[in-house]
Amino acid sequence: MPDSRFERQLQQYGPNSQHEPCSLAAATDYCQQLTKSHYENFTVASWLLPQELRPHFAHVYAYCRWSDDLADEVGDDARSLQLLAWWRSELDACYRGQTWHPVFVALAETIRQFEIPIEPLADLLTAFEQDQRVKRYATHEQLLTYCENSANPVGRLVLYLGRSSHAETVKLSDSICTGLQLANFWQDVARDYAIGRIYLPEEDRQKFGVTEEMLASSVATPPFRQLLQYEVERAEQYLHAGRPLMDQIAPQLRLDIELFLAGGLAICQAIRRQNFDVLKSRPTVGKWRKLQLLLGCLTRRTFSRGSRQSIAATPEALL
Repeated sequence: MPDSRFERQLQQYGPNSQHEPCSLAAATDYCQQLTKSHYENFTVASWLLPQELRPHFAHVYAYCRWSDDLADEVGDDARSLQLLAWWRSELDACYRGQTWHPVFVALAETIRQFEIPIEPLADLLTAFEQDQRVKRYATHEQLLTYCENSANPVGRLVLYLGRSSHAETVKLSDSICTGLQLANFWQDVARDYAIGRIYLPEEDRQKFGVTEEMLASSVATPPFRQLLQYEVERAEQYLHAGRPLMDQIAPQLRLDIELFLAGGLAICQAIRRQNFDVLKSRPTVGKWRKLQLLLGCLTRRTFSRGSRQSIAATPEALL
């Protein structure tokens, strides 16, 4: 069912609107307000970022938010594809220096300052277009290919904002983002099935004897729980494999990245606490648990930084 709030946004800033280009200040304000209204963790994340990076993160988030809403909030696959094609044309125009939509007016400045290529932004649209056409995945490899466009570009954009993009950090970031995407899939099996999507690979469902009828019944049978345990453990492997990224990126981004990693692992733990039954109720990470994660990450980072400084101050550290 179409989202009425987003429909109002489309009327004001969609392909048929007559809106004039706005100033960079107004565009940035629009992106920040949009971000705060949708992303409950943005306020916490913004505290952890340097002041000069906060608007740029909002610019990128606003682009992702609009892209996601064009894919999922208009209520019709064909219309979504048309709107995504329009959004892609606006992205192309942005790279030619032609902007009018507030998201692209703001994003153009971020692209310029951080030398962001078009590929990660365009790849996201490829994933959203795929969502309109592909509702099932046969193999885990096919799902990974989808994650390459749906999740990994977000991490790559963050690396550009932190001026930390190189081959090794991209590899580690991709692992974290893929793990996060998979954790979100297993958290939302019931929600996705309700809108006609199954991300559990067919080869894995056959391996554990899980049929589509089982998903429709909303009853977590022993085979279903075994399948979810298998998928959750695989998601955790991707998350843990990306952990070395924290020590290879700009210091001002480390705590944010660690929080996202910890959040992905917390989702996996929430699924495990429900004994892998995600059909009856959606596992969530509560506000108190999020606060614990934040405090834990802050403590580890402070202790780690203090330890490195102490070691560096001793003569033995030079040997």
